[in-house]
Amino acid sequence: MVAYAALGGTVLVVHASDIHLDSPMIGLERYEGCPVDALRGATRRALVKLCDTALEEHAELLLIAGDLYDGAWKDYATGLFFVGQMRRLREGGVRVVFLRGNHDAESQITKHLTLPDNVKQLPTDRAGTVVLEDLGVAIHGRGFPTREVFTDIAKDYPTALGSLFNIGLLHTALGGREGHEPYAPTTTEVLKQKGYDYWALGHVHRREVVSRGPFIVYPGNLQGRSVKETGSRGATFLQVAGGRVTELEHRAMDVVRWADLTIEADGDDTIDDLLAKTRGAAERTLAGSEGRLIAARLTIRGRPRAHAKIRKAEDAFVAEVRAVALDVGGDDLWLGDLRVETASPLDLDALRTQEGPIAHLLRGLEGLRNDADSRRSLKEALSELRAKLPDDLVREPELACLDDDEALREVLVEIEESLVARLAPDAGDE
Repeated sequence: MVAYAALGGTVLVVHASDIHLDSPMIGLERYEGCPVDALRGATRRALVKLCDTALEEHAELLLIAGDLYDGAWKDYATGLFFVGQMRRLREGGVRVVFLRGNHDAESQITKHLTLPDNVKQLPTDRAGTVVLEDLGVAIHGRGFPTREVFTDIAKDYPTALGSLFNIGLLHTALGGREGHEPYAPTTTEVLKQKGYDYWALGHVHRREVVSRGPFIVYPGNLQGRSVKETGSRGATFLQVAGGRVTELEHRAMDVVRWADLTIEADGDDTIDDLLAKTRGAAERTLAGSEGRLIAARLTIRGRPRAHAKIRKAEDAFVAEVRAVALDVGGDDLWLGDLRVETASPLDLDALRTQEGPIAHLLRGLEGLRNDADSRRSLKEALSELRAKLPDDLVREPELACLDDDEALREVLVEIEESLVARLAPDAGDE
């Protein structure tokens, strides 16, 4: 059979990774008003959108570079959903090649379903090759047999097949990426030595073009799953012609977009000023959402003159901020985590040197904060409370001070500022 790409024909390849189908997104229920169903269904809808786009644009090949699933299936529904989407691709003439990553390693997925014949899985015990002669493409790769793979499996990938467009499919952290386990470590030098034309990587959730000679690409995950994964998420579409990549483009496939917003409070800001800044941030975020649901975290920080009023009626201030977000976005903007981290504009160090009950209190708290024995005694006093709390609550970041000494010091600083805001008559009221 004569290779189509070798004759100058164009092949459209879609490179996706880290789909994490049916990711549970634990902890959403604790947020009042959270669109739980929309968030938990987002990974499925993103996969549907990917398949829709591949069919609309007549793609010939879809590559999935690991972590198709998020772990062991709760039941067969997850696998059946994937099979259904692959059947759609088969009807449109799209071939699929995938491998397993750390989340869907062979040891992790205990249930199995027969996949449509347009879908090929690369082996987990060795590197394998799928040759699509009619497209002029060879895909080389190896999946994870277990969740933790710390060896350079790329070294054992076969050398390029000279007459074809060679693709390496690999789930890896390369030399290390922040926030990701260092699985299947390797270097760009090792990858380049194979002579492949394109390396389709997975595991790292943020898009990155590591190299253009040859192309070594992380497409990022298909759908963000938390506020740690902000911005556009999707897949990489590449046009292949004449044995080389002629076009490379990121396409957004996410159906929910996460945003981490920060309001920087200036010294003269009143509560009305902070609400106006919140409105502006919400409006800008919605304007860039391209019609998607926005799930946002908002942090308000700084040393505004309004700090005292905020501390004296923080619940009311938080409700006002949420009302602004609701007014701007309605059902299109969900404000989940709202953090008020303002501080007194007063000079606490100067206050400590004065006379009076507030200065005495501040000096006492400073001593408690800086004395290890005092902090140890305080933690012992809190140990009875800790023992009565459920394990999932103790693990919340806000309660880290029950175990962590540095976190306790930070809480004591917050207590200082809160007390000044409530007790000092001139603590920055507007």
